[in-house]
Amino acid sequence: MQQQGTDKQAVLTTRGLCKDYPMGELTVRALREVDFDLFSAELTVLLGASGSGKSTLLNIVGGLDVASRGEVRYLGANLSAFSERELTNYRRFHVGFVFQFYNLISSLTARENVALVTDIATDPMPPHEALELVGLADRADHFPSQLSGGEQQRVAIARAVAKRPKILLCDEPTGALDAETGKLVLNVLDRVNSETGTTTAIITHNAAIGALGDVVVKMRSGEIAERIENSERASVDDIEW
Repeated sequence: MQQQGTDKQAVLTTRGLCKDYPMGELTVRALREVDFDLFSAELTVLLGASGSGKSTLLNIVGGLDVASRGEVRYLGANLSAFSERELTNYRRFHVGFVFQFYNLISSLTARENVALVTDIATDPMPPHEALELVGLADRADHFPSQLSGGEQQRVAIARAVAKRPKILLCDEPTGALDAETGKLVLNVLDRVNSETGTTTAIITHNAAIGALGDVVVKMRSGEIAERIENSERASVDDIEW
């Protein structure tokens, strides 16, 4: 599927996406008729306050949750109709995840944490190559307790990209970090997107980060309130928060 008037290729699209959560006698609608696109090799920033629906949207497009109504298509395939096994394979082979908390295994070195993914991928990067991409080749044999928070997040990014995912989904990747360390992590995500061409989505409540994206999608009350295409991506060094 292509966006009208451009030659950009949509890797993933949603149409009419809704997500409802029953709360006793009430129903909370987390997503309301959301039409959303991720285009090949682009970096998209999803902005919104807590409760705006951005994490719910990420969970559905990442195959971690299912919609109540609407359709999700990945490279033309109807993700909404996938079985549990098909969703597992989609997550395993096609999507990389980076979350606010690093979820590293404390008893394994950085290299071994990355190898957990490369051992099950079909065409992975060698762990040392993934760690080199995030600037941590010299820390490969260190345990998480020997790494700073920013270094642990960079290991988590290396782990996510080592399986060469088509889509990299990042949910508040700088949320647990100070501004200086957060910028180091954003530089890594920018480098991964630029050098590997991985379609990347960063979810954040931090409006300043929007300048880093090819596209900024603003969410409010479960809806897409605005979509902006940046004529030029800002450098991480040029943003302040």
